Amino acid sequence: MKVLIKGAGVAGLTAAFELAARGAAVTVAEIRPALGGNASWFAGGMLAPWCERESAEQPVLDLGRDAADWWDAATPGLVTRRGTLVVAAPRDAGELDRFASRTTGYRRVEDDEIALLEPDLAGRFRRGLLFSDEAHLDPRQAMAALHDKLAAMGVEFHFGADARPLSGFDRQIDCTGMAAVDDRLRGVRGEMLILRTPDISLSRPVRLLHPRFPLYAVPRADTQFMIGATMVESQSSGPVTARSMMELLGAAYALHPAFGEAGIVETGVGIRPAFPDNLPRVEALGTAVAINGLYRHGFLLAPAMARQAADLVFQSKRTKELAHETDGQRRSA
Repeated sequence: MKVLIKGAGVAGLTAAFELAARGAAVTVAEIRPALGGNASWFAGGMLAPWCERESAEQPVLDLGRDAADWWDAATPGLVTRRGTLVVAAPRDAGELDRFASRTTGYRRVEDDEIALLEPDLAGRFRRGLLFSDEAHLDPRQAMAALHDKLAAMGVEFHFGADARPLSGFDRQIDCTGMAAVDDRLRGVRGEMLILRTPDISLSRPVRLLHPRFPLYAVPRADTQFMIGATMVESQSSGPVTARSMMELLGAAYALHPAFGEAGIVETGVGIRPAFPDNLPRVEALGTAVAINGLYRHGFLLAPAMARQAADLVFQSKRTKELAHETDGQRRSA
């Protein structure tokens, strides 16, 4: 079976892996000139289904529960399994209790254990929640590694290419996100910073709860940290706004004052596609399949969506084969 995948974001790459692993001949067409630059490129890379349940529906937990295992198998050595630490300033203790009431999979930790988990946060927070089964990865490293693995598996890539002239495929999978023609989708703008400072070290993603501006800090290589939080109902892909920059930096400083002296390595904006219920969909559209609506859960939910899409493609193939067999039997009867 020959399958064309439109889009080389996290949805397209994971779908390509699932299909190629099942024996399909896969071609990926991406309008951008190279890997990256889409919403996946600016993701946090947190594989945190239990934390996300605080503001997401149960399917996000159900679908994302095995994401760390999938990424670990597909990109060995890139997944860090040290959990997620959620903290709040003493004056915001109610936010921590509210977060706990909406989630599972955690245990409460006090200041002495917080100091053991993250020595650089010693004395800064009295209570926290440790989601020990969660994990994280660097999205850019993971996408590059998955691309290289797919190329080694025989997947053909066309960058800077319009998929429309390509033909001769049994199935197509649309993974183009906001570029898809779907009036149900809306754009949710996410803004992020990458900061560099050697003056603080974190072993795992840390979420700082705040009633107005919660924040997450994800450690990256080379003393860098991805700082994010914003969710703006907008499809504007313009630069990070001054207001968001101040709020992100202010929240980072509240997590640890060393961030006040950090260098700003990069700012970025990603437009995440979302359906009205903020849940993803895999849908059959004639001979095509669409994966969309990953919202803010791209790396967490893409593996499950890719499996669903591959199941749908091969189920359709088997149904067609059975129909041909039945027709042949009727003709020979």
